[in-house]
Amino acid sequence: MGLGVESKLGDSIVTTRLDHAVNWGRSYSLWPMAFGTACCGIEFMAVAGAKYDVSRFGAEVVRFSPRQADLLIVAGTISYKQAPILKKIYEQMCEPKWVISMGACACSGGFYDNYTTVQGIDEIIPVDEYVAGCPPRPEAVLDAIMRIQEKAKTESIIKDRVKEYKGFLDA
Repeated sequence: MGLGVESKLGDSIVTTRLDHAVNWGRSYSLWPMAFGTACCGIEFMAVAGAKYDVSRFGAEVVRFSPRQADLLIVAGTISYKQAPILKKIYEQMCEPKWVISMGACACSGGFYDNYTTVQGIDEIIPVDEYVAGCPPRPEAVLDAIMRIQEKAKTESIIKDRVKEYKGFLDA
């Protein structure tokens, strides 16, 4: 859908909405940061490896600083001692930011139903995509990355994306 100037300028120019152009770039240049604490962290290495090749989706540059990342992949068990660290890392990420909860432990605490383990990271930070499994298959992680790409394509760059989220650390 153009702005109507195509009829005068011919095929020499392409017009689009700024949202579409920016979101297209965002969706194909996700910079993930892996917060791996257990087995799922090892499985994320398979996703980044040559066989599954996450670089096909523009997410090949794994960052180790939250200020350079826009996709946080939490992979593994989160204890209550780690919860404030995870929240601080999430808060240090620039907008827009997305979160993937990878594995049964990150999604729901897994089989660690005890006093030291957070029963799902959605008690601490907002989660955009959940990937089930213990550990999840690399294909499932790639599917979650593709769903994040679809979300990135449909967001407006003007609206405020900050979510009103209250976790147990905000009380």
